Amino acid sequence: QVHLVESGGGLVQAGGSLRLSCTASGGTFSNYAMGWFRQAPGKEREYVATISRLGRTTYYADSVKGRFTISRDNAKNTGYLQMNSLKPEDTAVYYCAARADRSSVNQDDYPYWGQGTQVTVSS
Repeated sequence: QVHLVESGGGLVQAGGSLRLSCTASGGTFSNYAMGWFRQAPGKEREYVATISRLGRTTYYADSVKGRFTISRDNAKNTGYLQMNSLKPEDTAVYYCAARADRSSVNQDDYPYWGQGTQVTVSS
């Protein structure tokens, strides 16, 4: 079983950048596909990006494509979400998730979740 901890959230002005990290423990990180999801106030949690176990395949939600980049360093047991050109509508709690299978955009496919990190983008 893998344990996930997110970090790197904070307050940033529109147009700015943040890099979120997701550090894993308790399992062999390269055995898990990873995803980033987010939940804005009053809204359901939504998919942001996913990356395959070895980092060769990535997928992005249309809302973040071209602005966000998902990556991972299996030697460091850490995944990342680089967020550029941030918009107020990106404000949300961001969660990383892992599954011991191929990457998926469906959050129900992920059994392991971090506690979330708040990202607030001011206009």
